[in-house]
Amino acid sequence: MSKVYKMKFAAVYPLYMQKVERKGRTQAELNEVIKWLTGYDEQEIQALLASDVDFEQFFAEAPQMNPNAVRITGAICGVRVEEIADPLMQKIRWLDKLVDELAKGRAMEKILRE
Repeated sequence: MSKVYKMKFAAVYPLYMQKVERKGRTQAELNEVIKWLTGYDEQEIQALLASDVDFEQFFAEAPQMNPNAVRITGAICGVRVEEIADPLMQKIRWLDKLVDELAKGRAMEKILRE
């Protein structure tokens, strides 16, 4: 099992925040991306940040993975997200890719595959 699966969501979230804020994006935009992918609402995201939930549990308990997530393509750490065979790792990398796109200034409607 990958070490990434046991990483705490609350430990990684501030890193996502730093990445997007450096590029002038907001916490609200980051949370919108998380909500789009997983179905967690604002209150649920805040509760997760106050909890000990790891990525495995975060995705296992996600209210509703977005069916358009399969449209997320591109490379993260040199690996194409659409080619990742492990479903949990693919979900983690989908989130990484969305955060990357947010940090790169991509328009929200393009990030959210609308």
